[in-house]
Amino acid sequence: MALEVVRYFGRAILRPVIIQDSLRRSDIQRIISHMKAIVTTRPLAVEEVDSLIEIERPKPRASGRDLLVRVQAVAINPVDTKVRASVANTDGVILGWDAAGIVEEVGPEVKGFYRGDEVYYAGDITRPGSNAEYQLVDERIVARKPKTLCFADAAAYPLVTITAWEALYERLGIDRHGSDAGKSLLIIGGAGGVGSMAIQLARLAGLTVIATASRPASREWVLSLGANHVVNHGESLAGQLAKIGFPEVDFIANFNNTDSYWGVMAEVIKPLGKIVGIVETSSPVDLGLLKTKSATFSWEFMFTRSKLQTPDMDVQGKLLAETAGLIDVGRIKPIIGERLERISAITLRKAHQRAESGTLVGKLVIGGWQ
Repeated sequence: MALEVVRYFGRAILRPVIIQDSLRRSDIQRIISHMKAIVTTRPLAVEEVDSLIEIERPKPRASGRDLLVRVQAVAINPVDTKVRASVANTDGVILGWDAAGIVEEVGPEVKGFYRGDEVYYAGDITRPGSNAEYQLVDERIVARKPKTLCFADAAAYPLVTITAWEALYERLGIDRHGSDAGKSLLIIGGAGGVGSMAIQLARLAGLTVIATASRPASREWVLSLGANHVVNHGESLAGQLAKIGFPEVDFIANFNNTDSYWGVMAEVIKPLGKIVGIVETSSPVDLGLLKTKSATFSWEFMFTRSKLQTPDMDVQGKLLAETAGLIDVGRIKPIIGERLERISAITLRKAHQRAESGTLVGKLVIGGWQ
C-alpha cells in the first residue's frame, strides 16, 4: 500500500493513501488527540533526570472564554524552579508561565481572538502551564504578540512585563504618563527579568532609575536598558546612594530578597514614600520601621487576578497589548539574556539550572519543539 507523509500542525504522520487498517486509524487518531508535555511529579534537584520528564497527555479542548494555544516558545522564571522544588503530585504538574504561540481553537464565549492569531501570555498558576505542545488560557490575560518579534523573543516578555507594570504603575502608583517625572526609583535586582522591564517602564515615565547590580556584565546590562545609576547590592546601599546624591528615594521596587533588604529599605525610603516587593518573607518583618515616615509597603503578585478571578482580569491582556505596541515601535528594548533551542525535558532542566545559578542576566527563552 502506498504511504504519504502528512503534517498535522507541525507533526509528521506517516499515512496510507487509502486507510483500511483500523489499528492504523486509531494510531493516527491518538497522535492527533494527544500532546507532549514536560511534567514534574515530586521535589527533586534539577540535576536529577526525573526532576522534569516528558509524557503524553490528551490534548485539551477550548470551552468558555478559553483559547487553546499551540505553544511555539517558552521562557523561564523563578516561579518555575520554586514550584518544581515544592510540588508533590504523582500525576505530574506542567510548569511554565511564559509562552508565545498560535491560537488553534477558541471557546464559545471568546470575543477578541480567532483561530490563527499569534499571541503571547503568562497564564494562570492554578492551571497547567506552557511546557506542553498545547495550553488552555483565558483570553482576558492574553494579547497578540508583538508583530516585530519571533515567537521565542515574544515569550520573554509576558510575566515580567505584567509584574513590573503592576508593581510600578499600580502598587507604587507611579504615573506612567509623566507627572512623576524626575522622582527617584531604586530597583533592587535590576539585571533580572522583572528588573529589566521595570527599568524601561520607569524610564518611559520619566523617573530617575537607580538599579542594583554587582558583576560587570549585569552593570553593563542595566545601563544599556536605561538605568541612570548603578549601585552594588553586595556593599552598603545607604552609603552608595548618599554618595551619588540620593540619601533617600521616592520609590523602591524590590525584585530580590525582601527579608535581606527590609532594614535598608526602611532607612532610605523618603517620608511618605512607597515600597513594593515580590518575594515572600521567611518570617514576619517589622512594619514599625515604616511608621515614622508614614511609608507604604505593598505586595505584587501577578497571578492574583487570574487565580482569584478578579473582575478586572482583562487589565493584563490590555497592558500586554500596549506593551506589544511599545516593542514594535522600539520603545522597549530586548530583554533576552540567553537562548536554548527545542523544548524538551533536557533543555528545560538546563534552563532551570541556569535560573537557579543566580547568574542569569535578563530572560532565558526556549524556542520550538523536537
